[in-house]
Amino acid sequence: MENGAAQPVIVAIDGPSGTGKSSTSKAVAAQLGLSYLDTGAQYRAITWWMVTNGIDIEDPTAIAAVAGKPEILSGTDPAAPTITVDGIDVAGPIRTQEVTAKVSAVSAVPEVRARITELQRSLATATEKGIVVEGRDIGTTVLPDADLKVFLTASAEARAARRSGELKGADVQSTREALIKRDAADSSRKTSPLAKADDAVEVDTTELTLDQVIECVVTLVEEKRAAK
Repeated sequence: MENGAAQPVIVAIDGPSGTGKSSTSKAVAAQLGLSYLDTGAQYRAITWWMVTNGIDIEDPTAIAAVAGKPEILSGTDPAAPTITVDGIDVAGPIRTQEVTAKVSAVSAVPEVRARITELQRSLATATEKGIVVEGRDIGTTVLPDADLKVFLTASAEARAARRSGELKGADVQSTREALIKRDAADSSRKTSPLAKADDAVEVDTTELTLDQVIECVVTLVEEKRAAK
């Protein structure tokens, strides 16, 4: 690979919650020296801002009216990704149950998606080395020309078990129900639904360890890089 290192590679990793998207994306970016962007954190950040500022989450018009207000900054170092809203570090607050319960409603508003998509595209195109971008509509809507698109899947049971492990003390059954509900909301929304791109490589992570998933995606990226 003589001059391959100079070629930035853009990798889109999509899929529902609990498939190992974040862990995989961060590890792949770190191994390959790429930047990393968690787009879900951006939607959580704008949701946190709406909640904090008392915007009625049930009212799409109210959400649309202020979608351009918060300043959202994402740090793209896979070893220490950061996210701030109006200069405030929100990495912790955006993971609360309250934000999680409301993020689908906020994300479904077209003005919110347009704003965040623009942010994501500018970050992806500004990267020199390349970037791993994880989310739900990256390969289909945000970066349809990505060099590699990966769609991670897993059974609802496996995803719930992983997610309840992350959310300390959450029971698997209620987590599974919440996941299925959120998937349904995200898959059926009119604007940029959660969907697998036609040219995406699907990886079912149900029976795989995290290391196996990472290894699989790293191999796919290296093949793409070699072919560029």
